[in-house]
Amino acid sequence: MKAVLQNSFGGPEVLFVGEVERPAPLPTEVLVRVYAAGVNPVDWKTRGGTGMARVLGEPPFILGWDVAGVVEEIGYGVTTVAPGDRVFGMPWFPRSAGAYAEYVTAPARQFVRMPQGLTFEQAAGVPLAALTAWQVLGDTARIEPGQRVLITAAAGGVGHLAVQFAKHLGAYVIAVAGPGNQEWVAGLGADEVVDYTTKPLDEQVSNIDVAVELVGDNLPVLRTVRRGGLLVPVPSGVDAEAAEAAKLAGVRVAPFLVEPDGAALSTIAGLIDSGAVAVEIARVLPLEQAAEAHRQGEKGHTRGKIVLRVRGEQA
Repeated sequence: MKAVLQNSFGGPEVLFVGEVERPAPLPTEVLVRVYAAGVNPVDWKTRGGTGMARVLGEPPFILGWDVAGVVEEIGYGVTTVAPGDRVFGMPWFPRSAGAYAEYVTAPARQFVRMPQGLTFEQAAGVPLAALTAWQVLGDTARIEPGQRVLITAAAGGVGHLAVQFAKHLGAYVIAVAGPGNQEWVAGLGADEVVDYTTKPLDEQVSNIDVAVELVGDNLPVLRTVRRGGLLVPVPSGVDAEAAEAAKLAGVRVAPFLVEPDGAALSTIAGLIDSGAVAVEIARVLPLEQAAEAHRQGEKGHTRGKIVLRVRGEQA
């Protein structure tokens, strides 16, 4: 099968298309014919030697965790999906899933049926970003109606879904976005939209119950959180400086890493099918242009998600 490979850490130029053996499903696994693969910040961080490189180890490996496709074959014992089903998922994370390829295998329960109204490209933009937002808000923060929730990078892949999920859970949502995305983010349901380019965040926002920090700059966001509130720093974790500042401010900090979760993804699919949640795809590039997708993503300020088209035909 065709796949995007890398034999060393480095810039986007280390990615190349090659041929590898097609995998076969073990018992309780499925073989999925990939139609589209989402591109996430963790992908280019791992490509460069950070991100999940500590889990994957040294190259060679195949990047990617967001998958949308069709079940080609099922292993012994699989009952949740069947050959021909259109499915999506975030298999194996943080271990290698190899989504930048024509086929992947993974445990059947890490895939669920796609929302009926989505194309493969749209569906491929959902799993990692949506599960991150859902698990942060629902499982880690346990958002309650009326809480003041701050979401940075609100126009990004995780951010635009977090805004919608937080509203669905009844929060008062304060979203942080640049001037070009203010109106769009407000349309997602944010109660307030703050422009981070005008003045420091803590001069515009205060008394936050839960802050979802999606940029990697913890201290400015920390200063917006009330004593007893919660900061969830998603991309950068909690360094010693932020941990000490949070302790002095009386703010709880919860390190976070997303996990595969078929049940949650089914719930998210239902929200998308109902029209309560929408996914934004910034651009779709062919699999052969994975390096360009990384270049565009690393520039930052992408509205929504970048997706790789693995197959052009529709199932």
